[in-house]
Amino acid sequence: MSYQHLEQIEQLIETLKIEKEEDFIQFRKFVQSLPLSKKKEKGLCWYPFRINKTGYTYGERAFIIGERTANLGESHQFRSGMPVNLFFNRDDKPPYEESGVIKFIDRNRMKIILSSKDIPDWVDKASVGVDLLFDERTYLEMEKILQKVLKARGDRLAEIRDIFLGKGMPKFRETQHPIEVPLLNKSQNAAINHVLAAYDISILHGPPGTGKTTTLVQAVKLLSKQENAVLVTAPSNAAVDLLTLKLSQEGLNVVRIGNISRVDDALVQHTLEGRLAEHPEAKNIKKIRIQAADARRKAKRFKRTFDAAARRERGELFKEAGELSAWARQLEERILDQIISGADVVACTLINTVHSVLDGYKFKTVVIDEAAQALEPATWIPISRASKVVLAGDPFQLPPTVKSNKAAKRGLNVTLIEKGIQRFDHVNLLNVQYRMNHRIMGFSNQQFYDGKLLADVTVEHWTLNVEGEEPLEFIDTAGCGFEEKVNRDSGSKSNPDEFQILQEHLYLLLDKFEADSLPSIGIISPYREQVKVMQEMIGEDSKLESFKDIISVNTIDAFQGQERDVIYISLVRSNEKQEIGFLSDYRRMNVAMTRAKKKLVVIGDSATIGSHQFYTDFLEYVEQNGVYRTAWEFMYN
Repeated sequence: MSYQHLEQIEQLIETLKIEKEEDFIQFRKFVQSLPLSKKKEKGLCWYPFRINKTGYTYGERAFIIGERTANLGESHQFRSGMPVNLFFNRDDKPPYEESGVIKFIDRNRMKIILSSKDIPDWVDKASVGVDLLFDERTYLEMEKILQKVLKARGDRLAEIRDIFLGKGMPKFRETQHPIEVPLLNKSQNAAINHVLAAYDISILHGPPGTGKTTTLVQAVKLLSKQENAVLVTAPSNAAVDLLTLKLSQEGLNVVRIGNISRVDDALVQHTLEGRLAEHPEAKNIKKIRIQAADARRKAKRFKRTFDAAARRERGELFKEAGELSAWARQLEERILDQIISGADVVACTLINTVHSVLDGYKFKTVVIDEAAQALEPATWIPISRASKVVLAGDPFQLPPTVKSNKAAKRGLNVTLIEKGIQRFDHVNLLNVQYRMNHRIMGFSNQQFYDGKLLADVTVEHWTLNVEGEEPLEFIDTAGCGFEEKVNRDSGSKSNPDEFQILQEHLYLLLDKFEADSLPSIGIISPYREQVKVMQEMIGEDSKLESFKDIISVNTIDAFQGQERDVIYISLVRSNEKQEIGFLSDYRRMNVAMTRAKKKLVVIGDSATIGSHQFYTDFLEYVEQNGVYRTAWEFMYN
């Protein structure tokens, strides 16, 4: 048999090395090289960091919970699942350090699972801080799985690999009696039957507002009746958390493995920690772990020079610690096996499918949600644990993050779901959307989905029901002199003048509503600097003071998966060279435009964006299907 097609995997391995190198260069440049004060200012470090609680979690891992005592409430770069460094600054000496992973985080508080078995004895000091570490583990796991995929011969992984690489098509059994879930539409039910009939690979393509998550949940519910447990994964903790909640609401026994991004009772009860804590043996295991840690601590207190009796005592203490740890580990492993074996669904991120608690488990089906946001190497990690894969997502929304331009040009930004959609004979497109007015939907429909989407009758003519407000508007700032500005530190761009026009439009809109009938409003920009400027200007705006509860301001990426009655998009770019930067990422614009339910208002400079075909098409679409206005209308209100 010829294995020439495996050159694709060999090239992917080399491309991943390029990405890893660029990622480390950027990390070293923007994180490691900065002084402590700059790290704090940029949200890359919490210092001082006060420890409020310590303890032990499963797998002989210590944890700490603490909070920052400075820069309270300010934005930061920490996220659940990130590797971090807990450090203690000492005068004129190198700091003590301990690595770990963020378990959960909110504005000023985080829980860190440490890499060690023991709590460092310096955690109660005043000069403790937390900063980011380079995430090498993810790259190591991706490199490892690609080597496994490359070398696979004559097994299930090799068969699935060969199909994705173009050596055959997915296979399906004939469906004699198709299942119809009453809650779902025709395309959603067709997708579910396709998933159930698949022998190896099924793809569910879900454009904005088409009920992808709803469909996926019902598919998993049906799969769980046929299989011991379904492995459900996604690239981000937030996406896995959402699936965990939705599946549990359907009555399924879901076990959530790994880091969680939202901390509430509805989620914690599904985690391994939550399940262990509820078990009758939990207190006993915790007590044994504390005894083992205490024995290790006593043993380590002996000085380097000590007599034979002290040496014997030290050895006995280490032996006692080892025996206690082994006992706790045996009890814990038995309980964890019971928990996972009894699950209908095991849920975790792509990278956390390498978790040791899953060693020895083989799943019939793995479901990968938001697959269009996942690097292909990461997608192969959960696939290696199953004999059938379901990929769900939309390649025309947010892509995966690739930091190296060279790696992107070599195809690292092309996902496995994109390859499947391009190569396979049949893909399930969910074609009825339940979010937005048909005129808001129309442009994305013709640009990305070949006109195949339909607006459900319940939303097709959805409007704000106030006089003079059409579902779609473009406000043109061309000729107004609203030049973009650049933040020299970050390189991100802003346009305060453009936002002032947005404010004027917003005032006029809000005046048309009674206090008890206000719409939800989202204000979006591709540029983080513009988001920062808009948040500051709204914070200082006395006219908008009473409307802060209904107005959200954020980047496009942060709005993924969300929706609002009204969406404003500030395009920012305005320059003589007609450079548009981020705006050329049309998939991000698709995300931004499809967050709106009843009204979409886009504000930008047609002279800058108009030379690019995507925006030329959009401006023509607005002229035919919406309202085209000039910023001059709002400059003297």
